[in-house]
Amino acid sequence: MTQAYVVHESRLVSEEVDTFSLGRETTNAQLTQRYFELDALRVIAFGVLILYHIGMFYVLDRGWHIKSDEQFSLLQDVMILTNQWRMSLLFLISAMVFTVVLYRGYEKYPSRCLFSLSILGKRTLRILVPLLFGMFVIVAPQVFVEWTASGKLQMPFIDFYLAYINPNTDLFKEKQSIIRLLTWNHLWFLPYLFVYSVLILLLFPLIRWVGVVKSTLLDSLPLFSIIVVTLMTYIWLELRTAYPTTHDLVSDWYSHAKYFWVMLVGMVIVLRPALYTAVMRARYISLTFAITLYSVIILDRHDMLGATGELMESSFSFRVLVGVIVVLNHWAWLAAILGFGQKYLSKPSKVISYLNRGVLPYYMVHQTLIVVAAFYLSSRVSSTLAEFLGITLITLVGCAITFEIAKRFLVLRFLFGLKLKGAQKSE
Repeated sequence: MTQAYVVHESRLVSEEVDTFSLGRETTNAQLTQRYFELDALRVIAFGVLILYHIGMFYVLDRGWHIKSDEQFSLLQDVMILTNQWRMSLLFLISAMVFTVVLYRGYEKYPSRCLFSLSILGKRTLRILVPLLFGMFVIVAPQVFVEWTASGKLQMPFIDFYLAYINPNTDLFKEKQSIIRLLTWNHLWFLPYLFVYSVLILLLFPLIRWVGVVKSTLLDSLPLFSIIVVTLMTYIWLELRTAYPTTHDLVSDWYSHAKYFWVMLVGMVIVLRPALYTAVMRARYISLTFAITLYSVIILDRHDMLGATGELMESSFSFRVLVGVIVVLNHWAWLAAILGFGQKYLSKPSKVISYLNRGVLPYYMVHQTLIVVAAFYLSSRVSSTLAEFLGITLITLVGCAITFEIAKRFLVLRFLFGLKLKGAQKSE
């Protein structure tokens, strides 16, 4: 392989999951530096997610768990902008990190089978345990608030909670799933990431081959982009309508195809240093494509491009064109964000390092804080601006307090997916 990968001697030495502190050796194997840009992009992506969910409380004609009486149509354009890449970016970064961890383990671990089992065990502890804790404890208040605000539920929280965790409950049978009232709501990213990680573990011997091939064609960003957009367009055309997004894991085939493909793309990028560099160098081109195509999408949403709806129904060629526009917009944003991140965020930052350690607790509690804060403030604050600022402040402070408390107690570290060994020293 033209460039070896190692993990920095800090947090990823033990293959910690979701800790984006990576090492990258130069070709002379003398200087190791960390992928600080992935730390920063991860923090930014989760920050955007928090603001997105606050925006969902105020955006017009977009269903959510709880809605403000004061809603704004212009927010729809902003939501469409971030919808194109916010979750894909998280899957992309996760894949890039996971690839480095796996590559190092395959090269240095005595038994690849034992290494895979070790990684699977760590992923279970760092993903599934927080997921179960979140479903049983963190998500419950937002479900209670949602149904109370809609007038469907009129009982104390403790009575609701006992029904919520009861596998034999008769409450809201029409809303029950195979696990009854239990739900993961915004935590759907965790089970999806776990399943994709298992698939990548199985496929990694084949995926690793991509980094060994010496053909320069694999490092051509135009060719790589054509491959990415072509397959994603096929996914968009074939699965988007047949399998609309549900986040139920079992039948969410469009989301699975989209996000798993994004993860494979991230793996190839990190296995091909020249390709990663090409993404950085083409950042302005990617940004130009992203802004231009996003503008086209917004113009169409405001009915400024004619009868596109009728053409979508009658013309397959037009559907393909629309698919290419949507998918290329999606890829262009990812490439631009990754490129600018590599160029300008590849330096250490104490703030980013701190926030990067806390993103999982932030992610786990942020939506419940938003929903509860919005429900409480909506009837007590007359100003929409004051309400928005209050929700934002309560959410950010609540996330910060949660992380600060969680990292100080071993049991909470375990439940929130934080590193257990050397906890006080590393913090």
